[in-house]
Amino acid sequence: MEQSKASSAQKARALEAYLVASARMGDTAAMDQLVRLVQPHLLRHANRLLGDAEGARDVTQTAWVDILRGLARLREVAAFRAFAMQIVTRKVAAAIKTRQRDREIATGWAEEGEFTTAPLGEQTADAQNVRDAIARLPPTHQATLALFYLDEMTVAEVATALDVPVGTIKTRLMYARDKLRVLLKGDKNDQTG
Repeated sequence: MEQSKASSAQKARALEAYLVASARMGDTAAMDQLVRLVQPHLLRHANRLLGDAEGARDVTQTAWVDILRGLARLREVAAFRAFAMQIVTRKVAAAIKTRQRDREIATGWAEEGEFTTAPLGEQTADAQNVRDAIARLPPTHQATLALFYLDEMTVAEVATALDVPVGTIKTRLMYARDKLRVLLKGDKNDQTG
């Protein structure tokens, strides 16, 4: 199963690289297909950082303008996902600054929205416990975990996507894993005691 998952991820990355290369040459059909392929990942990422599904849609929509304009500057087509995530991260940061300036900060920053909590099948109690524990982490750690484990990005890609040093990502992953271990162990002790 792990091998088929890895194979599927490799095929998706290969398709993405092909679409990026074609879009760079002006193929509008490839651009459209690239947007459809990557949009769900960008929406989840923006929603994790922003905590607002509608705001996430707005941010990703405006980010696509910069993403498509920046394709010519992209040195490696394989780096597209991290490049796109980085642009979304910056757009989210700008949206947050605007909200702060206007005193319209959303109260549910750390809450996961509809994109990341939608069931992918039958939910189990363990899966719900993990989601609850992740929701208790700071938003930056939630985003780091999601990009690394759910979007299967490398540490370097996550660093690029979040626009922070690689060492920061490694520290966030270590902290998040330790915190989750404590939170989940506490849940098991609560259930047995």
